[in-house]
Parts: sequence; structure tokens; C-alpha cells
Amino acid sequence: MSTTEPPEVAAPPPFVDARPGARGTPPFAALRAFDAFGRTGSMRRAARDLGIDHAAVSRHVRALETWVGVLLVERSQAGGRLTVHGERYHRRVSAALHEIQTATANIMEPDVSAPLKIWCPSGFASWLAPRLGRFRQDNPDFDVEVQPTEARPDFASGEADADIRFLLGRRRPERMFSGVKSVELARPDVIAVASPELLAASCPILEPTDLLGLPLLHKKDDTQWRAWLADQGLPRMHHLPGLRLWYTTMTLEAARSGQGVALSNAALLRDDLAAGRLVQIDVGRPITSGAYFFTTRTDRWLSPPLVRLRRWLQQALAD
Repeated sequence: MSTTEPPEVAAPPPFVDARPGARGTPPFAALRAFDAFGRTGSMRRAARDLGIDHAAVSRHVRALETWVGVLLVERSQAGGRLTVHGERYHRRVSAALHEIQTATANIMEPDVSAPLKIWCPSGFASWLAPRLGRFRQDNPDFDVEVQPTEARPDFASGEADADIRFLLGRRRPERMFSGVKSVELARPDVIAVASPELLAASCPILEPTDLLGLPLLHKKDDTQWRAWLADQGLPRMHHLPGLRLWYTTMTLEAARSGQGVALSNAALLRDDLAAGRLVQIDVGRPITSGAYFFTTRTDRWLSPPLVRLRRWLQQALAD
């Protein structure tokens, strides 16, 4: 009978609970593959982006679905697309990966020369441009890049550091997007304006209804004018004639040249009114349709450049 002791058996690896709701983080490769698919909209393009085979991307995504227990990609269409749950999850995963990339880049080589990227509508950009010189004098340690656009940035991918947007009614960016924080910059009145020459050649305007005797200028369509006139107590109208101009800058330029009466908010009209290029038609009661909001990612809210910029904007608009 042998007295040799049996070989020692290695202890089994600790059990990892991969059920939905279990603590832990999904495999990083699966998260990267899922993020790449969400950004590119294609397994093959995601594979090219990551430098791996597209079959591997598909396996990683399926493994992630198994991990979370939720269908993330609808595969009934060619190329596939994110489900509703997939879109929601992708926004947060993409933001987390971007933060990791940013933190890594900053610790390896802080980029102090990168400009602060601001997105805003063209009308606000026209108001902002002549005032940025004053801001730069007070803040010479960083640059600002302004992109006029009607689109909203993808904060998670780093398209912009901040977005300045006019929202109708009582809407707030936090109710529309996840992972963001905002502050109201201004809630200006909407007023009617025209060139001095047009008003001098017209009959006196004593009531809001008198404006219907003048050519009206519309931004995109007549929705704003119809809402403003209805708020002044006029019957709701189905159609108003006049030029359709897609941008605030175009609408105000047409008003300056005497082509008609425009509606815009008082914040953007300050320079034109002060210089006499436009005149406010002071009829009816004050109407406020919405507010300008300064929005950025929640994790960037206390970034010193963003803090300085939003405080400066609040003061500039209050002045």
C-alpha cells in the first residue's frame, strides 16, 4: 500500500456572477466592440475601426448581450441597428470610454492648447462673435472655438465642450439628454422689429393686427408669427404670407434691408436697436417663448474654463 500523498489540487477560480444586476463590469473588449458598432452603425466598419475581424465584433456584442441580459442590437435589418435599450446603454458606455480616453491623454500629455469648443445657433453666434474679444482679454490662457449650427453635439464623443441652445417653453436639456447639466442664461422677450425706412413709409402701427398690413419675415415657416399673434389675442391663423428664411441671421438681415418685419428675441437685437439699424415695434404685451441654456457634460460642469465662460455669458446677457 503506497504512502505517497495525492497531488495537491488547485482551488477552482472564484465564481463570477454574470447574471443581470450582478456586480461587476462586462469584459472591456465587449464594451469597446459595442461602442464601435454604435458609433459606426456596422459590424464591418466597427471591425475596421478596431483593427479586428468583423466576426469578432459580432461575438463580443453577443457576449455583452448575454452579460446584461438585454437585446442591444436588432439584427433583422441589413447591418443591424441599436435597439431602444441599446441606444440608451450606448450613450452611457460611449461617455465612459471617452472619459477614460480623455483621462489617459491628459495624464500622458496634457493638451493645454486645445480650444474650448462651443456649439450654438447662428443667431447667437452672431451676437457672441463681437463680444469674444472682451472675454479673451480676461481669459488669455485658453482659446474658444465657436461652431454655428442647428444640430446638437454628441458630448460623449467630444464634439463640443458646451452647447448654447434656445428651448421653447419650460423645457430643459436634462429632460432631453442624459449625462448633462445646464443653466438658464436668459429668458428674453420676443419682439417685432423693422428698419426705420420701412416704418417711415408705412401707416402707423398701433395694434398687433396692424402688423398684418406689412410684409412678414419668417424663420423656416410661419409658426413663430402665428403663435406670437395668437398670444396677442388675435384669432389663430392657418397661414401667413412672407419670406421664409432658414436662419435668424438671414431673417434679421432681410429686416435691416427693409424687406419686412421680423420676430426675434431682445437679447440678440441689442446691437441693432442701439445702432438704429432696427426699430422695435412696441405693440401688444411682452411675450416670452423660451430661454437660452448653457449645457455641458455633468462631469465637466466644474471645469474652470467652462465655469468662467458660463459666468461671463450670464453677465453679458444680463447687461
